[in-house]
Amino acid sequence: MRTTALFIVILVVTRSVSAHHSDAGIDMEGVVAFQGTVTEFHWRNPHVYVLVETTDANGEPVEWDVQMGPVNVIARRGWTADALVPGDEVTVRGHPARNGRPYAILESIEKEGGLLLGTAIAAPAVPSSASSLAGRWMADRSATFNYPGGFDGFFHAQLVLTDTGRAAQAAYDPLSGNNPESTCVGRPTPASLVSSSLYLTEIEIDDALETIMLRSEYFDEERTVYMDGRTHPESGERFVTGHSIGSWEGGTLVVDTGNFADHRSPYQIGVPSGGQKHVVETYRLADDGRIIELTFILEDPEYLAEPMTHARNLKYSPHLEMFLGGCDEQATSRFVEP
Repeated sequence: MRTTALFIVILVVTRSVSAHHSDAGIDMEGVVAFQGTVTEFHWRNPHVYVLVETTDANGEPVEWDVQMGPVNVIARRGWTADALVPGDEVTVRGHPARNGRPYAILESIEKEGGLLLGTAIAAPAVPSSASSLAGRWMADRSATFNYPGGFDGFFHAQLVLTDTGRAAQAAYDPLSGNNPESTCVGRPTPASLVSSSLYLTEIEIDDALETIMLRSEYFDEERTVYMDGRTHPESGERFVTGHSIGSWEGGTLVVDTGNFADHRSPYQIGVPSGGQKHVVETYRLADDGRIIELTFILEDPEYLAEPMTHARNLKYSPHLEMFLGGCDEQATSRFVEP
């Protein structure tokens, strides 16, 4: 029974992996299983890694690099920085790299003697309500759209590409240094919105300065939304997270973001974005302050043949702690093929 409970935990954790550098190059249908000894356990963002030494079919020593989820996701399910330590004997099941290198995305792990971890994000003792959009919010995983392939699958299903977009996608190698995440460059909106079932969103309203801050655990993204009536700057002035201006339409916050810097893969599937990218988001408090009704429209006529629209609810989650751990360049580049 203990093993079954553990396997459930890890399955939840590893489904989050696709929210990062993509599972391209990984056989997500195949599973490799082995026993070995933990040599290192790296508690870092955007991925936690465990290195396990075992032997191959010829009895030669081999060290497996096993990729787990991000710190915020696995910490909410009971993991800690010392859950595994060098010398621990473990049994690992993982999805292996297609090219045969000893690299895998974790499916399950069992420590000798049993490793008991939590299985779900803690729920508040009493459902909480917000009086404004300010606070911490997370989408309900059971209600958000799930696609085979996770984050990748979502955008594969949703985006209709131009010929330019398809050609750029075909030329992209996600397991190379061309992937911006190999150097800790995250993906600007709407990526953090799509990842809101795994990463907290925090909204801070500063009426005095006429700004709203939108923060996400997702690559520690932070955007300033200017509410003072200004317009976007000239098209030559561009920003990694774009330039956001906002307004109130009744009780609905409307955020208009443009002036994006060029990005090689903002949707994780090799489709770029450029200066024509434009995103409009709306946020409306509903259900007596328990949820935000969120929508967005994404346009980029250079790469997208038609706009993409999406809607989801964010649940008020003041009981959850924001994990803004930064991106470790060594951890984020481990997936790059040598």
